[in-house]
Amino acid sequence: MPTDGHGAPAGPAVWHAGRVDEQSTETPARVAITYCTQCNWMLRAAWLAQELLTTFGTRLTEVALVPGTGGIFQIHVGDELVWDRKEKKGFPEVPVLKRIVRDRVAPGLALGHTDRAGGAS
Repeated sequence: MPTDGHGAPAGPAVWHAGRVDEQSTETPARVAITYCTQCNWMLRAAWLAQELLTTFGTRLTEVALVPGTGGIFQIHVGDELVWDRKEKKGFPEVPVLKRIVRDRVAPGLALGHTDRAGGAS
């Protein structure tokens, strides 16, 4: 990896499945999952967080679990609301959520069997 002459990496570097890609312009994003504590949806939120962290690694700056009430279950990528349980009439399936996050965080990332199962290219 090139350095700036002082031992620090030169330019932006992004981790990709075991390698650093110097040419990437991907910017790590924050994901926030707001879940209803009254409905006991914390485990569902934590499971989705684990799936996203496993898939996207350092492409995410963090996945935050945000407690709420009133039946809320929302997922934000950065400032964008990408899933609202009340609007969508349910919870996201993991492959669907991974595609939604990928399209915003790492559009060029292949999701392997998740893409093939969903008919995506």
